[in-house]
Amino acid sequence: MRIIVLGAGLVGGAMVKDLASDRDFEITVVDADQVNLDKLKDESNVKRIKADLSDHLTLTKLVSDSDLVIGSLPGFMGFSALKTVIECGKDIVDISFFPEDALELDRLAKEKKVTAVVDCGVAPGCSNLILGYMSSVLDETESFACYVGGLPRVRSWPYEYKAPFSPADVLEEYTRPSRLVENGKIVTKSALSEVELLDFPEVGTLEAFNTDGLRSLMFTMKVPNMKEKTMRFPGHSEKMRMLRETGFFNQESISVSGVKVRPLDLTSKLLFSKWKLNEGEEEFTVMRIMVEGKKEGKRKRYQFDLLDRYDPKTKVSSMARTTGYTCTTVARLLARNKFSHIGICPPEFLGMEHEIYRLIMEGLKEKNIYFKEKVEDLG
Repeated sequence: MRIIVLGAGLVGGAMVKDLASDRDFEITVVDADQVNLDKLKDESNVKRIKADLSDHLTLTKLVSDSDLVIGSLPGFMGFSALKTVIECGKDIVDISFFPEDALELDRLAKEKKVTAVVDCGVAPGCSNLILGYMSSVLDETESFACYVGGLPRVRSWPYEYKAPFSPADVLEEYTRPSRLVENGKIVTKSALSEVELLDFPEVGTLEAFNTDGLRSLMFTMKVPNMKEKTMRFPGHSEKMRMLRETGFFNQESISVSGVKVRPLDLTSKLLFSKWKLNEGEEEFTVMRIMVEGKKEGKRKRYQFDLLDRYDPKTKVSSMARTTGYTCTTVARLLARNKFSHIGICPPEFLGMEHEIYRLIMEGLKEKNIYFKEKVEDLG
């Protein structure tokens, strides 16, 4: 099977190496940055192409010979690329964190008889998968909460943070209004709001704040209370709010000494050098998912905890592992016809199919990615 990977960044590169280990696949990877492609030069069985994936005609030509597409592009490119791939009639598994609603492309995907698994990372991704599974297990699902964060092992002043995925998507999390579900209604709150503290074994205390991570769950799941929060070391959200409220994240140009400058561009340039993960720098991903509901007349709380760390043997970051290997696990299942869903397929749909849920979780365990489960009887 011919698979093309769009994007060779931190996560895309890890997915290329993982898929290239499978002799059933012929892998092509495309990226506009030659530096990213050069990092894969030792993968002798991978074809590397430098190209601008924002160009519709270029992308159309590139995917035309593929059997399956893997999307690993920055959010601002993700939706248009997804649409182009669907228009070409190609199945896709995608992790791009774009602001648009992927479900808007459902009719097109069905017309083209395409399976498009979207948001197939760790969160969104595994979080959706688990809620889909739990909703099919419980008689009534009352609430869902997801707390997730990717953080450096060593906390360095001033931000105590490094970006384990596209830094542009990080700032998007801090500015995009957060949509939650409260009492059956979608409500909108400011990103970085409603900070709460949580304690995790082996990690310590982290702060969690609202971000717009529910995405398709708001429309596919009939759960009256749902929220997703991003986690950082305590104090990070206040620093980001200060920058945001001062205007450093604004996209409208301002005049500085007669020169037009977008504050966001300047901020990005200054922050990203400090947020860049150095080669071999250790980081970790931590996630907690809590689902409450009724089963056989009793209220229960189900808790799923994940703590994954940088792998020094493969030199793959934890965020690339948890995000990328979720995507490649699902891609393998799709490539081998283990499931079929024509149209836009968010991961919660896969979670509702118990055999698929089991296969995905087993695939992650093979990569030493584990969710610890705990059940509490609420009476």
